[in-house]
Amino acid sequence: MKRLVPHLPHTLRGRLTAGLVVLLALACATVGLVSVLALERFLVGRLDQQLATEGPRFAVSLEQEPDGDGDEPADTRGQAAGTFGARLVDGRVERAAVVRGTTDRAVPLTSADAASLAALPTGGQARTLRLSTLGEYRVAAHTGREGDVLVTGLPLHPVEETVERLVMVEAVGFAAVLAVAGTVAAVWTRLSLRPLEHLAATADGVTRLPLAAGQVDLPPPLAEPGADSEVGRLTGAFNRMLGHVGDALDRRHAVEERLRTFAADAGHELRTPVATVRARAELVLRTHGDALPDEVRHALQRIDSESRRMSLLVDELLLLARLDAGRALCADPVDLTRLVLDTVEDASTRHPEHHWEMELPERPVHVTGDADRLHQVLVNLLANAGRHTPAGTRVVVALVPRGTEVELSVTDDGPGIPPDLMPVVFRRFSRGDASRSRATGATGLGLAIVQAVVGAHGGRVSVASEPGRTCFTLVLPSDREAAEAGTQPSGN
Repeated sequence: MKRLVPHLPHTLRGRLTAGLVVLLALACATVGLVSVLALERFLVGRLDQQLATEGPRFAVSLEQEPDGDGDEPADTRGQAAGTFGARLVDGRVERAAVVRGTTDRAVPLTSADAASLAALPTGGQARTLRLSTLGEYRVAAHTGREGDVLVTGLPLHPVEETVERLVMVEAVGFAAVLAVAGTVAAVWTRLSLRPLEHLAATADGVTRLPLAAGQVDLPPPLAEPGADSEVGRLTGAFNRMLGHVGDALDRRHAVEERLRTFAADAGHELRTPVATVRARAELVLRTHGDALPDEVRHALQRIDSESRRMSLLVDELLLLARLDAGRALCADPVDLTRLVLDTVEDASTRHPEHHWEMELPERPVHVTGDADRLHQVLVNLLANAGRHTPAGTRVVVALVPRGTEVELSVTDDGPGIPPDLMPVVFRRFSRGDASRSRATGATGLGLAIVQAVVGAHGGRVSVASEPGRTCFTLVLPSDREAAEAGTQPSGN
């Protein structure tokens, strides 16, 4: 059986309001209970006082012998309506009557009633007794002149009616008070917590800002309701935190701008001398290569190789600088199927020892973007798979349209990416094997360019790797109009 747990409000405003109403309800219940008990005790005390004042006067009249018919009335003068009287002789009830108007009427008693009356102690102490035909009474027993026992009682139903009336009045009154108090508490709590609501809304808005994307416009400081209040101190602390975050973002943005400017300027400044060095080395090797000593020819070949690597590094740095600056790429229809066919064919030529496979849909898949940059993304992914996996590795390039998006994946069954490299695999100059990367001419910017280009196209890239399987997944927005106007691919 499930345990029933009361449903509590989730908001602070609801909890405070519910707490105030519950406390007020407990206070009302306590006041009501105390007042009911006090009134009941007071009224019962008045009955006991009346019993002590009247004494056994009505019961004494029951000692008179009735006439032959047994209908001689008892003395009911000055007795309240409902007064009960009984005469017991040797523990047996001889007569029992109750006042009705100006006369008394005999009361039929059960054996249980008679036993309860016989058990009453004499001396005039009031007791509560329930009679089967009359209800509850406050009764007192006295010793009569003839050695008998005289019992006099007053009904408790007026006390019960008064107490019940008070309970009803209190219930209605307290319910109205709780309703009004709950409404007032809800309004007051809402007004008191309004600064917290503004603070929460502002904090939620800040969490939605692209803080990692660059400079953003933070919301203005909130109005502080009072420096001495808890809400005021919290708001002040939040405003100071926003100020620190804004200063940090501004400083970071300034540093990033300086780095972008430096990268762009350095790239432009390095492009010409690197090209000159490369051209001079190629010219000497081409015109005097055979006449040069082996050491000189080898040195020139190394200069040519490193200049080519430096030229590639400069071009990639310039591309990242342009993407970081937010420069728009081309937005032309691109046949992604054709790009996959071309890049896989080139990759199989560079790495013939690998097994290259393609999984393409029957119809061409189109996206809107920059064909050259997307071609570079595919080249980097395939080069990464061919460079960092051993010979005989199976590499599968799959292209799958998914509604308004296109999913492109490059999966290999190589050794996988080391776990310590996974968090930084898309960072710039991140290499799995530094020595091997230098030997193959890798710059450590390939996957960073993949992420930057895909992000500039409004897409996303992810990687999942384990021993025996590594999968890079690209998701790009599709171009439905181009897809509908496209033709069948030529095959693979």
